[in-house]
Parts: sequence; C-alpha cells; structure tokens
Amino acid sequence: MLILLYRKECFILEILYILILSSQLIFTFIAGMYFFQNLKIVNNKENYSNDFKEKQKNLDKLRSISLTPPLSEKTRPRNLNDIKGQSNGIRALRSAICSSSPQHILIYGPAGIGKTTASRLILEEAKNIYSSPFKNFSKFVEIDATTLRFDERSIADPLIGSVHDPIYQGAGAYGNAGIPQPKAGAVTKAHGGILFIDEIGELNSVQMNKLLKVLEDRKVFFSSSYYSEDNKKIPSYIHDIFKNGMPADFRLIGATTRKPEDIPPALRSRCTEIFFNPLETSDIENIARDAFKNTDMAFENNTDKLIGEYATNGRDAVHMVESAVSLAELEHRKTVYKSDIEWIAKTSHIPKIMNRKLKPFNDIGVVNGLAVGNNGAGFVLNIEVSATPSKGKVGKLTTTGITEKEDCNTSYGKISRKSNILCSIENVLTYFENSTNIDLKKYDIHINYSGGTFVDGPSSGIAIYVALYSAIYNIPVPHDTILTGELSIKGNVLPVGGVYEKLSAGFKAGAKKSFIPYDNYDTTLNEVPIEIIPTKHIDEVISGIFEKSEPNIYKKEVI
Repeated sequence: MLILLYRKECFILEILYILILSSQLIFTFIAGMYFFQNLKIVNNKENYSNDFKEKQKNLDKLRSISLTPPLSEKTRPRNLNDIKGQSNGIRALRSAICSSSPQHILIYGPAGIGKTTASRLILEEAKNIYSSPFKNFSKFVEIDATTLRFDERSIADPLIGSVHDPIYQGAGAYGNAGIPQPKAGAVTKAHGGILFIDEIGELNSVQMNKLLKVLEDRKVFFSSSYYSEDNKKIPSYIHDIFKNGMPADFRLIGATTRKPEDIPPALRSRCTEIFFNPLETSDIENIARDAFKNTDMAFENNTDKLIGEYATNGRDAVHMVESAVSLAELEHRKTVYKSDIEWIAKTSHIPKIMNRKLKPFNDIGVVNGLAVGNNGAGFVLNIEVSATPSKGKVGKLTTTGITEKEDCNTSYGKISRKSNILCSIENVLTYFENSTNIDLKKYDIHINYSGGTFVDGPSSGIAIYVALYSAIYNIPVPHDTILTGELSIKGNVLPVGGVYEKLSAGFKAGAKKSFIPYDNYDTTLNEVPIEIIPTKHIDEVISGIFEKSEPNIYKKEVI
C-alpha cells in the first residue's frame, strides 16, 4: 500500500516537473520572440535610417543643380502696371476683387496675354487694401482643369476633397480603427483666398456641379458609409467635419480661352465676366523690347517691330527673343539681327500676321465689312459683289469664301442647317428686290469674301447690301468706310456682337467712317478715334454712303 502511494506521488511530481519545464520553455520562446522582434525593428530602423539618409543626400544633390532661369521668368510682370494691353480688363479685375465684397470672376481671352499673372498679382494688391477681406493669410491656389482627375466613389478628388474610407487606407492607424478620414481639396486649401482654375471650360460636368454647390454653401460636406455619429472611436474633429462641413470660403477666378456660350450658364450666372483683349502689335513690340533688356544682347533697329509681325501673344514674343539670343550666343555675336528673327520664323513655321489695310481708292461693288476672329480680335473683311445682266432666262447666284452649311448640337441631337451668313445674303436679296422693284433674277450675281478666312454669322448684312447696291447702280463705295450690322427682310439694322473690337480693327486698317447698328452704340465706342454713325434702317446707311451720288444716271440697262 505504501509502495503504491509512493509511486503515485512520484508520478504527480513528474507531471508537475514536466509542466514547470514546459512553462519555462514557453516563456523562454515568448521572450526570445519578443527580443527577436525588437532586434528586427532596430535593424529595420537602421536600414530605414540609412535609406532615408541616402535619399536625402540624393535630394540635396538634385537641389544643388539648377539651370539658368528662362527668359519668360525674368520678364514676368511684377505688378499690374507691367501687364501690357489689358488696361480695361485689369480695371475690371480690380473693381471685382479689391472691393470690400469681392466677386467670383470668369476671364475670357486667348492664351499668353496675362490672365494668370493678373489674377495672381491682383490678390497681392488686394491684401494691401484696408477694406478688403483678403489679408496676409490669403492664399492663391492654382490648378488646371485639364489635368484634374477624380473618382466617382470619392476616393480621390483634388478639387473638392475626398474621404478615405478604412478599406482604402491600408495599414494606417485610422484604417485599422475603422475610421473614415476626410482629405481637403483645393477649395478648402484656398479658404480665405483665391482659387484660380485655368481652362475652367474643360472641367468635368460632375466636378462643375460639385463646385457650384461649394460656391453656394462656402463649405464642403462629405459622406461615408463608415461614419456614425455614435462611434466614440472617431476623433471629435472628424465628427465636426461630417456634421458642419469643411470650410471653403474663397473667391473663384476661372480663366478660359473658350467663348462665353461654351461655358455652362449656371457658372456664368454666379460670376462677373471680364474679357481680356488679344494683344495689339504695339503691345507685342513692348514685350519684345522688355525681353531684350533682360539679356546682355543688343538688337538691330526695328527687330522688336519685326517680332510684332509674327508673334500673336506675349509668350510667343519672349520665345522668339530667347531663340534669337541663343542663336547669337552660339555664333559668338553680341547683337541680334532682324535676319535672326526671320530665320526663326522660317524654321518654326510661324506665319507672318497679315494686317489688312484698306484700299487707297474707291471701287464699285467692293466694301469693307467687319468680323471677330476666334481669338476675340476684330478684323476687316473684303467683300466683293459682281452683278451683270444674265445671258440666260434666269440669272444665277454664286457665293464664294463663306460657310454654306453648319452643324449644330442641340438638346434634340445634331442638326444641319444653312449657315447664318447664307441666310443673311438671302435677307439682303429679298429686301433689295422689295425696296427697289428690281428683278434680281435678271442678273448673274456673285458675292465673294476674299482673304481665305473662315467666315460665318449675320453681321455683314448691311455690308452685302451696300456692295450689291453699288454693283447694280454702278456707284463706287468710299474706300475709308467700314460697316457692320445684321439686315432684316424689312430693312431694319439689327445689333451684332464685338462692335468695339471691329471698330478698333477698322481704325487700324485706315478707316475714317463707320456705320453700326443703333442698338449697339454706347459711349465706350467713342474711345475709337473714328466717325461712328448709328443706324436703325438700311436707307440711312445708303443715304449716308451715297449722299453725293446720283444712282439714276449710272443705272444699268437691265434696270
């Protein structure tokens, strides 16, 4: 019996010994793993540290390398007065931004004329005005609409901002805790300042609608399926963002090279629209001269004027100067010659700008119409009309140099129709026959727009009528007269667009007298040093142009 009890106690002791030994082994293993992990972390830190030091060294090396600043940077305007050719646009920009209640703005104009530079400088000027809400904390945040990308799930949106849900956060602290993390976009970064969006007309429609909402609320609201008001793990500031929104009180300046009709009406209705004009030749010449002053080169007389014959904007002018200076340096010269500019224009395939001048003599059936190009600049149209008695039973109408059909995108789809200019010609023929009792079917009539320019629109209606009147009655048209205005089938002169630009172009071409629609006249047109005659009816135009002529003497036999 005693032996059995002894054996039992020994067995129990053996088991206890085994348990104690196992516990020690487990403890030793855990301790070993702990120290191993710590050692691994230390080694990783050392590796990271070495890697970081190497990367920082490479970064510092890259920063120590720099090229000479480009000439465009040296010639960039430092204040608003340095911007050439935009006095009216800058005045409008000042009134909209530097007041006590700044407005959202849309700036229209071709590339390279100072839209971005003016917007950046206007904020600096506004900061120094006591009544302005813009202060030293105000930022100028610039983005390009053509490069903005966003995710419809709001994972990433550099413009409006986004929420990083835990599923997309990876191994971060918030991700492991299941906390959604809001990320500020450009509208919040511009809070208290100006958000400048270049080429705003290219902005995606979804982002445009979001932006309009932000303009109304002046804050950004986020949503997430991972957010709950009752989740106490979520930090208070994230609760605040989801409940009250993220601040986005800024003023928008959108720049575009598009036409106003290409911009969404909802955006236009919220903004003050400002138009920057295409640069005049004199402005291009001034920019070229300033660029030469920032180099060590002399330049031949009238080199700046020659650049003005090729360049259409400030960037092009500076690039031509930079290329010419580089060419002179390579050839070990200290002077830039006009031949250098001509060589650059030839090798770069830069066409010479043809500034059309009016003919120095009166002509029959030839008038000077006016139009506005895609870049917003006005130009003179040379319109010719020939009217000869038809040799057949019925005369024919020939039109050249115009667009006869156009495609339009409507809410009903894409449609094709007669061009506006062809409709305008038909209006002219209708009223001419009704008012003169002349049967135009007895004539072969040829209407030509010379110059090879893409032409459309109804604004040359009265010019066509005057040319036709001159051709039928064989009366010359004064060469120094320009005309613009739509003609109705009742002979009324209807308003058209771009009158100021058209008159400016006509004056530069040598015009002394102009006829425009009465409804287009305002005092700002008096800035153009030309005689302006507002008219309501085509009869006023005819009497004003041919007042000293006697058409009955020169009537053709068919009449």
